[in-house]
Amino acid sequence: MTGKHALVCGASKGIGQACAIELARAGARVTVLARSQQNLEATMKSLEGLGQGHRPVVCDVSDLNQVRAAVAIIGVDVDILVCNSGGPNPGLLLAAETESLGAAFTQHVLANLLLVQAFVPHMRAHKFGRIINIISTSVKIPLPNLGVSNTVRGAVASWAKTLAGELGPHGITVNNILPGYTSTQRLEQILVNNVQKTGQSREEVEKGFLKDVPVGRFAEAQELAYACVFLASPMAGYINGINLPVDGGRTGCL
Repeated sequence: MTGKHALVCGASKGIGQACAIELARAGARVTVLARSQQNLEATMKSLEGLGQGHRPVVCDVSDLNQVRAAVAIIGVDVDILVCNSGGPNPGLLLAAETESLGAAFTQHVLANLLLVQAFVPHMRAHKFGRIINIISTSVKIPLPNLGVSNTVRGAVASWAKTLAGELGPHGITVNNILPGYTSTQRLEQILVNNVQKTGQSREEVEKGFLKDVPVGRFAEAQELAYACVFLASPMAGYINGINLPVDGGRTGCL
């Protein structure tokens, strides 16, 4: 990926950080974006020795004005766009406030759209572009107690499929990665919450989560990043408009 410029959102930790590292390792110049300056500095340290030209941009993608300002800083020469941000809070959809749905739609659909609109002219001019969204297996099977997340992740998946048809003729692919249980801070929070809620031991809770995962373990963030690098590469030029689960076989459908 030498000569390519990648923008990775939510790159201060977890899957986003892993994607930034592996894209840099593959030769791309990487701009890392997140709302925490301190955490971005940690990511930048991880990129040391993996090429040159990497830089951080602080932006909260839930604020569209900040997204517009970030685009002005980043420039328009992005070849690979990785859209990734934290999921909405858990809870039943029936109990959700309309404001929470609106905020989630802004963060996960409208912010992504602003970024795509900014960078597609460059991608189209060079007849190469990769747009990769890190979303959720819930687009195939909704997950319990994640009502708002299920709704907005499904919206992102349909948004991406629509764009895949519009942009494919220009050498631009749009694909989604669907993470399963991945060893990140978000999974840690979910496990701790379940320990407190159920009174079970940590081992019992983990065993309950893994009973439906054929490979019998949680993913490492780096394993999601490998899928991202492949989809971003020229080797994946004929893969467009797909949902790729990276979940150890957990999702119970094709």
